[in-house]
Amino acid sequence: MAMFSFNKTAKTILHAKQLITPTFFMTHVTANNMSLRRLTTLPTKILDGKYLANILQTRIKEEVQIIKRRVPDYQPHLAVVKVGVREDSSVYVRMKEKAAKETGIRFTLECLPESISQDELLERVRRFNDTDHVHGIIVQMPLPPHINESVIIDSINHRKDVDGIHTTNVGNLVKKSSTPLFLPCTPKGIIELLRAANIPISGQHAVVIGRSDIVGSPISTLLTSEDATVTLCHSKTRNIRDIVKLADILVVAVGQPELIKGEWIKPGATVIDVGINSISDTSKKTGKRLVGDVNYAEASKVAGAITPVPGGVGPMTVAMLMENTFISFKRWLETECHSYMSHPSSVPKE
Repeated sequence: MAMFSFNKTAKTILHAKQLITPTFFMTHVTANNMSLRRLTTLPTKILDGKYLANILQTRIKEEVQIIKRRVPDYQPHLAVVKVGVREDSSVYVRMKEKAAKETGIRFTLECLPESISQDELLERVRRFNDTDHVHGIIVQMPLPPHINESVIIDSINHRKDVDGIHTTNVGNLVKKSSTPLFLPCTPKGIIELLRAANIPISGQHAVVIGRSDIVGSPISTLLTSEDATVTLCHSKTRNIRDIVKLADILVVAVGQPELIKGEWIKPGATVIDVGINSISDTSKKTGKRLVGDVNYAEASKVAGAITPVPGGVGPMTVAMLMENTFISFKRWLETECHSYMSHPSSVPKE
């Protein structure tokens, strides 16, 4: 079996298209809206992030097992700090824990009360920074209002910043002459989805809606590094509808349910919907359902490819977190234990 190739550069992250063919993870549906009759012969590719993420995590698991056969006392270790009892945060943490267990990554969760002080939280982060066998650290966002999120993020050792949002990693992402130790998970997952589907990026007009530090801004940078021409839109942008209509690749991450309508989308465009929102739906037992920032029912009749919500970008974000943690683990072994492959007995115990 071919080995999983982890590349640290922004331009050649992980060529998922070498592992699977696009038809394996895309479902095809045909547009059936009578007003779009001229498009009914063009199938829309449903970019199944869940399926691709499972394949990537299986490859990571295989790599972990290969290394553990040589150094059985070691395994990748991800530490997550959660403050407070927000249900959405708890859901996201459970997803990460499940993926970690499935890939052979050790998972440590530290739950702290919402009343914890900033100094106390910084001390908890410091402890994980100082623990050699912890290879990745995440402080689950959002944090309570009395805690400065930027201070907490930058307190994480940038060599363990597997979310890729430390100032050092973000700065190196933006600079053409530098390479970050980690790419932010959601933007990295988006690039992998596009590559696995053989969707061209170079020379395309990409429109990004939303300028957050964890999605909008970094995906704009990554798309630019892939030679797309990028337009970044935000709350102050005028005529967003007209700009969206020009997009060959549309990435939406604003947290507004079904903001983008099908009629705004250029026929055949690729639509990446990062949003996940809960809206009322009396037909569901829970009285709610999840939707993205794009009106999927409308957009799927026009787009050439589209991510579903849920099951699109979300699983890829988690898979990229697992990959970043594994990359950190390998980097630690290579720098701290240079002889771990040829002389495993020389590796110190955890």
